Amino acid sequence: MAESVDLHYASVAVGRPVRGEFTYRETEAFRGKLEPGQRIRVPFGNGSALGFYLGRAATPPDEVVRRIKPIAEILEPTAALSAEVVELARFAAAHYRYPLGEVLRAALPPGLTSAVESKEVAADVVQFVTVRSPVDLQQFKRAPAQHAVLSYLVAVGNRSPVDEVAVAIPGARETIRRLYAKGHVTIDEEPVLMTVSEGLKQTRPANLTSEQEAALHELTPHVTRSAFSAWLVHGVTGSGKTEIYLRLVETAIANNKGALILVPEIALTPQLVGRFRSRFGQHIAVLHSALKDRERLRHWQMLRRGEVQVAVGVRSAIWAPVANLGVVIVDEEHDPSFKQVEKLRYQARDLAIVRAQRSRCLVVLGSATPSLETLENVRRGRYQCVTLTRRVENRPMPEIALVDLRTERPRTPDNRNSEPPILSATLKQAIAETLARNQQTILFINRRGHSTFVVCEVCGQSIKCANCDVCLTHHSSARQMQCHYCGHAEPLATNCPDCHGPLLQLGFGTERIEAEVMESFPSARVARLDRDAASSAERVTDLLARFARREIDILVGTQMVAKGHDFPGVTLVCVVMADTALAMPDFRAAERTFHLLTQVAGRAGRGADAGRVLVQSYNADAAPISYMLAHDYAGFSEVELKRRRALAWPPFSRMAIVKIEATTPEQAERAAKQIARGIERHLPASSQGVRMLGPARAPIARIKGKSRWQIVLKAPSHALLVQPLDSVDRMLSELPSGVRVIVDVDPSALL
Repeated sequence: MAESVDLHYASVAVGRPVRGEFTYRETEAFRGKLEPGQRIRVPFGNGSALGFYLGRAATPPDEVVRRIKPIAEILEPTAALSAEVVELARFAAAHYRYPLGEVLRAALPPGLTSAVESKEVAADVVQFVTVRSPVDLQQFKRAPAQHAVLSYLVAVGNRSPVDEVAVAIPGARETIRRLYAKGHVTIDEEPVLMTVSEGLKQTRPANLTSEQEAALHELTPHVTRSAFSAWLVHGVTGSGKTEIYLRLVETAIANNKGALILVPEIALTPQLVGRFRSRFGQHIAVLHSALKDRERLRHWQMLRRGEVQVAVGVRSAIWAPVANLGVVIVDEEHDPSFKQVEKLRYQARDLAIVRAQRSRCLVVLGSATPSLETLENVRRGRYQCVTLTRRVENRPMPEIALVDLRTERPRTPDNRNSEPPILSATLKQAIAETLARNQQTILFINRRGHSTFVVCEVCGQSIKCANCDVCLTHHSSARQMQCHYCGHAEPLATNCPDCHGPLLQLGFGTERIEAEVMESFPSARVARLDRDAASSAERVTDLLARFARREIDILVGTQMVAKGHDFPGVTLVCVVMADTALAMPDFRAAERTFHLLTQVAGRAGRGADAGRVLVQSYNADAAPISYMLAHDYAGFSEVELKRRRALAWPPFSRMAIVKIEATTPEQAERAAKQIARGIERHLPASSQGVRMLGPARAPIARIKGKSRWQIVLKAPSHALLVQPLDSVDRMLSELPSGVRVIVDVDPSALL
């Protein structure tokens, strides 16, 4: 009898920022129609909310039963989220200390994240207009609009997309309708399977290198086994890691298994998608935020229905509904983009490991510069490793040379009041030689804008953001100064707002480099790839495709140009300033500098011609730069791991940051000290090794008008952090309403 009563109650996670699971009553109409992972609508507060059915709930106590509300509506006939994804969400909610309902909502595509019924999304279609042949254009002489449309169609082969004709000839849509009514043309539709343009296509190589064959010999058997296995593919840039991924996916498909491939950036997605399409046709789904909402939903639905077995996407694709996983691949696993820094602050690489464990499948982490966490896991025997030490076709690694700016870019009487030219004489000569050989150049600087700060020549004050403790960056294309933290923008001032002295534009970003390159090489075709110039996936794809077709001679860009691209025409890579990240107040600054410099250098010499890399720096003796110049990842990692071990930084500890934001500095300080005292009180004696750093002002003390303090917790294991963080959760209700507390577990940076 008790069991039949239990069936009347459901455990539900609500898609709101509230912790815990809630109990609702299952009405007779819904009996037997619910399954875990199903989207439902439930009453919540004074309204209703999206909910997720998790399973049966125990019968509540009698005094509570009368307050239990019934489920309002089932939003779909079957579960949107598989049991595997629900379990992954449970882990993420507990580990990253985030409401389960919000994690489940984050696992869904647009269109399913609110309490509305789901609808199947049909493929987009393109209308084509075709001339009924033969056609005598002379009979349309007195109908100039119709004559123009028909002439255009005949010129392009009698058939064209309607949209294309409409762009070429104003008013063409109405004219096409008239021609159709008269029987002169036909109109038909074709589905658009994918809206992401392809990047470079790549044919299947006839032969693999001996190292690729050895790697596949180790990895391929794990695709067909139903057992967890974690491997690092440590291969130098250009060694053929992508081909290994493709062969593993081939094996998965051949065995009726699924594959999930994660890449760090949207900018990298089109090229990788192009390669997967050239191998597997249209039978892959693409998942990232730059797609149109309906397109993301359609790709997700194709996966959920099992129509597609392969998903390629950025970090959010970790939630993709790929069934019967055979392999999970994380390309460029070291990249910080896999860590989400807002709301649910998860690390997609780490969740990929967890998902593979739960799915009992192979997970492959690929990189030329593995993260120190991954390297240490290999050393401890948790992961296995295959190594690719040579480029495909025995292409040489690029020659790397240092350009010491202390001697090549000295201060002179002519430039003492402004910055000297950014491009040294050595760089300019190398670019000129590359252009003369009809080859391509990449110029890398990880700073957007024209000038990174504007300072008064008289009083020395820099122009800062009104909302953040950072300098405004001058963007010449937008004719304004912008804050890269809160988005605040204002016109470029001509005089200092304090003393009315003249302003100097110092520092440099991609805009200024682009301008200097265009001035120095007026006949060269120059383009810029950064967040400002490529604001959409379509623009990124178009620019990269033009560069791949060698329609661009010199590409200036931020880290978007550094990640995984394969452009055979690039023989020269110039790192304009190698020192920009070294001074960041973060324990990972050296590692990230080494990774980024090595990755961007790896874009050179991937074709038939040898590559050359020039690195401009004021600090050539810094470990990341000196080891990068020598292609010495092993040497750098050894030095950096020794430093991390001495200071008990990851990977030799687990970390969490408690971030405190408040309206005033005083309020933030009081709250931070109150939380710190609470943590100290609740640290049990058994938690030896748990260290608390702070409370202290955050490195950037104010962002978006909020004052910021933080507390850093370090411990030998994650388990030892649970109790201190639980104490933070218990204190939240004691804090003033204007205080916001954020817990970031396994943070990627201290800023």
